[in-house]
Amino acid sequence: MNVVTPSHPRNTWINRLLFMASRGLPENLLGLLGLSLIHFARWVILKPADWPDLGQGKEELKNDYMLFCSNFNGTWDQYIDAFSDGIPSGLDLFWYSAVKYPKSIPITPFKNYITFNQIDTDYYYNATPGSAQRDIKTSLAIYDQVLKLVDLHKNSSPEEFAAAFHKAAYNMQIGLGDPGFGPVASLATEAADENRKDYVERSQERFQGLRSRRKEQKNA
Repeated sequence: MNVVTPSHPRNTWINRLLFMASRGLPENLLGLLGLSLIHFARWVILKPADWPDLGQGKEELKNDYMLFCSNFNGTWDQYIDAFSDGIPSGLDLFWYSAVKYPKSIPITPFKNYITFNQIDTDYYYNATPGSAQRDIKTSLAIYDQVLKLVDLHKNSSPEEFAAAFHKAAYNMQIGLGDPGFGPVASLATEAADENRKDYVERSQERFQGLRSRRKEQKNA
């Protein structure tokens, strides 16, 4: 999502001050950080002199502009609803200086405001299509645990490794289940799920084969 909203220059200093306070006191952003559907969010104030020239010539602008960029999983409505329900006062502060900002509650005027000022994304790359923020975090945690087990396997006895393996499995169990396919948020997500289906099935077959060989070796 990319949203560009005008702000009168005499008021944007307030937003700059609010952004500085947010960076210095991150505990004030706990409501935002608690929204697990958000992968990334950033607010940037652009002054008229900072406006990019992409061949259209110098712009004669009277206002400052705030650029809001965000990546999220789920649908557009789910995202706006979560924002409005989770941190309504925070949104009102972040868009404090925005021209004709209607407040985040009630939700309908707020959605209309975002829609009117939103710029469509022509190209978007997603390295983990279909994965939510929690999926990525648990996958990274599992990856770290596996690397630790690899290092431990080199210099430990079977008994020590077995104990470490069971402890790691306990720590990783939250991410070892099969989440299945969530509701389709977009046709792009549906296509990504379909394209990776063969890879996922081959990976599962290789894992089952490796598990069977290890079991045979153990029994031998």
